[in-house]
Amino acid sequence: MDEYESLSHTRWECTYHVVFIPKYRRKVLYGELRRHLGEVFRRLAEHRDSRIEEGHLMADHVHMMIRIPPKYAVSQVVGYIKGKSAIHLARVYGERKRNFVGQSFWARGYFVSTVGRDEAQIREYIRNQEQEDQRLEQTRLWQ
Repeated sequence: MDEYESLSHTRWECTYHVVFIPKYRRKVLYGELRRHLGEVFRRLAEHRDSRIEEGHLMADHVHMMIRIPPKYAVSQVVGYIKGKSAIHLARVYGERKRNFVGQSFWARGYFVSTVGRDEAQIREYIRNQEQEDQRLEQTRLWQ
């Protein structure tokens, strides 16, 4: 996107490639849960004035390209998304309706990289990650 965002005294373009995994890298992001999480992530990002530009949920990890305003640290936004989505998942899928403060669904860390001028390449990488993983898995079977 060639267009800059603006705050009251700032013009900015801060886009990041973020990857994080479920705890123990469990392959739990299948089916209904996988379809539901995309919308949850988008709503949570909006709470921090951020926008998920591109995203893909793999079986055992999440890729997203996210625009975060400079008034927020990347760690604040990613921590917020991971924490609130874990609580949401426990309430909706874990049958814990009351007094739930969070259970570790996501692993503690995450990967982040600035996008810069490689935005088109990173968008393509995120879109085709699943096919690339399947291709690599097939080549490993024949070795």
